[in-house]
Amino acid sequence: MDGDGDGLVIPGFPSAGGDEEPDVPVAPLDDADADADPDGTAVRSPAGRSALTWEGVACGSMWWQVWRLSGLTLLGAAAVAGAMAAGGDGGGAVVVAVAGVTLAGVYSPLVFPRSVGVAEARRRSAADGRPVVFWRPGCAYCLRLRIRLGLRGGRAHWVNIWRDAEAAAAVRAVNDGNETVPTVVVAGTAYTNPDPAWVRERV
Repeated sequence: MDGDGDGLVIPGFPSAGGDEEPDVPVAPLDDADADADPDGTAVRSPAGRSALTWEGVACGSMWWQVWRLSGLTLLGAAAVAGAMAAGGDGGGAVVVAVAGVTLAGVYSPLVFPRSVGVAEARRRSAADGRPVVFWRPGCAYCLRLRIRLGLRGGRAHWVNIWRDAEAAAAVRAVNDGNETVPTVVVAGTAYTNPDPAWVRERV
């Protein structure tokens, strides 16, 4: 998407009919988009064409993509805590270790609500009118959205595009072939990386 806030109708989702599309603010993306390679090549689908796909990727590599934030946090905390303990500051080491474990939990996929398949998400959204959020593990923007939604986040319908090839295809269909997440669908219209405050008003 162009990032100007215009939504695109996503196939298979109930639309708002003739209602005017909401004016949604879009959060700015950094030059090095969290969901793109450094050279600007977007992450491809789990069906097949890049190092982040389901097929052709070593289990260790995929594990690292999913848990890298948590892993780096734990490693950093362990190093600092170890150095403090070696220096005789046992109390400080415990504090750093606890903080590291806490942050690792926040950064892990476990903080996201249980994902459902795209078909089930469509059905639920049609019934209750709540947004569908397409996300993937390791996405900093998805984590930011999840944290900003707080307890209301559980009211949305979350779909992990790495677990559902149809969901990945739906995201590509509205993002110029790229798997840019989070992509949020409201009343059948998709918005790429919308402002979390805007999404919060709709869950």
